[in-house]
Amino acid sequence: MPETPATQAAQPKSFFLSPDLHNYILNHGGGPDAVQQALMAATQALGPVARMQIAPEQGVFMEWLARVMGAQRAIEVGTFTGYSALCLARGLGPQGRLLCLDVNEDWTRIAQTHWRQAGLADRITLRLGPAATTLAALSQEPKFDLGFIDADKENGRLYYEEVLARLRPGGVLILDNVLWGGKVVEPHCHPGDTSLQAICALNDVVAADARVEVAFLPLGDGLLLLRKR
Repeated sequence: MPETPATQAAQPKSFFLSPDLHNYILNHGGGPDAVQQALMAATQALGPVARMQIAPEQGVFMEWLARVMGAQRAIEVGTFTGYSALCLARGLGPQGRLLCLDVNEDWTRIAQTHWRQAGLADRITLRLGPAATTLAALSQEPKFDLGFIDADKENGRLYYEEVLARLRPGGVLILDNVLWGGKVVEPHCHPGDTSLQAICALNDVVAADARVEVAFLPLGDGLLLLRKR
């Protein structure tokens, strides 16, 4: 596949990948299509906060995983401008449904625009408000096949417990940013980084949690994949 301007411009979130290797991966592994490229551009226009968008190769993996699992019901905590939701919704298929939780109306307005352009708006429900409050109000029934958490890290443990409780046995939960730019191996060097401290604490909890089977992937800024027993 020839390089496109979008793949050339995409900056690797995987801090251990060179730009050339990142482009190679995108060009050989289902890089972003026209709608995804437009969403990436709209997000980049927001400035430094655009760094919160997932890596495009991560989106490819998440769409693939949802499709391979045959997932029908999914939940996302932290939607930002909607790239991850777009990928998940595609993987869920026409009968699938994705519930997205976020607090920012401006960012999610960008998301909704591109969901419509991708023909996915009917698969996605967006609920605005503090995720902790929205999660607590959901039925305790374990009905979700797939979950993705990519929100504020300080409340990561709370989101983890709330989503895991609502995940069916055999369901999969994905946690993002579990490497935090590589800083997880030296958290003592960054005592003021509360997000890092929370990530390290949750990584330790998950590694010792008998309720789940864990796979740690160095994809994007690091993903933890958890299968509920």
